[in-house]
Amino acid sequence: MTIRIARSDDDIRQCLPAMLALRANLTSEQAFEQIRLQQQTDGYILAFVELQHADEPAVPAVVGYRYLNFLFSGKTIYIDDLSTLPEGRGKGYATALLDFVIDQAKQSGCLSVSLDSGQNPARYAAHRLYLSKGFNITSHHFHLALQG
Repeated sequence: MTIRIARSDDDIRQCLPAMLALRANLTSEQAFEQIRLQQQTDGYILAFVELQHADEPAVPAVVGYRYLNFLFSGKTIYIDDLSTLPEGRGKGYATALLDFVIDQAKQSGCLSVSLDSGQNPARYAAHRLYLSKGFNITSHHFHLALQG
């Protein structure tokens, strides 16, 4: 298992099946265009697990994150997306990606790593992972949809 940063269009396209396991509301093309836009405008970084096994998908898991600065927490890595293909769950890929992001945060002098996660039974395994890695539930996330 290797963790790489998606730098090319081909890298991003390899990541799409794993990303769409979390972001099922998007088509592959919508996800590709949104990732490219966020890379260009928001400093979005897409990292992925790359496998060399013929019996498993080449990219079973992805993480998308950004460096941000907040008054309440200082320099922070914010994780937008962490997703594993259903057949890859329970194999340590998300743990490896979280460890990678935490290491990136430490190396760059961040004071924290944060993320939001949906509140529904489908996300409970992810919540257990975050809690086991030392994340705390520190706030409620409020959202106001302005369109549709």
